[in-house]
Formats: sequence, C-alpha cells, structure tokens
Amino acid sequence: MRIYHPFGPLYNENSRVLILGSFPSVKSREQEFFYGHPQNRFWKVMAAIFGAPVPQTIEEKKALILDNGLALWDSIGSCEITGSSDASIKNAEPNDLRIITGSCDIRAIYCNGKKSLEVYNRYIEPVLGRPAEALPSTSPANAAWNLERLTEAWAVVKDNLL
Repeated sequence: MRIYHPFGPLYNENSRVLILGSFPSVKSREQEFFYGHPQNRFWKVMAAIFGAPVPQTIEEKKALILDNGLALWDSIGSCEITGSSDASIKNAEPNDLRIITGSCDIRAIYCNGKKSLEVYNRYIEPVLGRPAEALPSTSPANAAWNLERLTEAWAVVKDNLL
C-alpha cells in the first residue's frame, strides 16, 4: 500500500543547510513531525551540536531547527513501506525540493543515512543539479554509531552555517 508523506518541509528564509531524512517513521507519521520516535537520536545530536537543551515539544524542535539556519524534509514523498524500515521501502517517489531551494539560500544538503542519499542521487540531484552528502543515520537501527560518534560526524552541519 502506498503511503504519502503526511507533513510538509520545515524551513524559512534564513535556512542555509538542508537535512533530508528518507521517509517518516510510524511515530513521526502519527505526530506529523520529524524524528518522532523517542529512540531516534536526531534531536539529541542537534542539541549537542548547537549547545542547546534537547527539545521536547514540536515547537521547541521547530525553534531549534529554524533558529540555527537549518531546513528539514525527506527525500521521499510517497512509497510503499513496512513499518518504519528503510530497507522495506519500494517504489519511492521523491519530494520536490525546489519548494525549499527556491525560497532560501541553501548552501549544503545532508542526508540522514544511506537510503535518503540513494533516493536523492537517483531522483533529486538530476533535477536540482546539486550534490548531497550522507551522514550516519540517527536511527536506533544504526547501533554501530553511539551518540558521541554521531555528534562528531554531524558537526559538519554547523560548520557549513559559518
């Protein structure tokens, strides 16, 4: 069964770095917001990079992203998926990122994990003509990377804002 992305991108005119997930998890789809599973380390990593408290509410999460010049969305706009597993994704249709890149000065694009980059490289880069770089997934399924290693790898996001 095809599932459609249930919420739009998060960005504003000050966004300079775009972070792309693959497709929202079951928890994220329920909350209609990014990285909703409590075991996903995305919010802990972002808080560590920017020296902020870990956001708890959706409003705090939005503020952390927008106040630091970031934009969030996902590479995939619709797909067939079992649960939250990227490995189960089939028949992916990409999101049109021009809605973001046409509205703000995006200087770098990072994909949260390999599936996001795979979809980006296949469907989105040919349209945008801009490369993206994969960062290690913040998903709990990526157990090989602890929070400290993830934070070190993801620090490049902040470096591209300077």
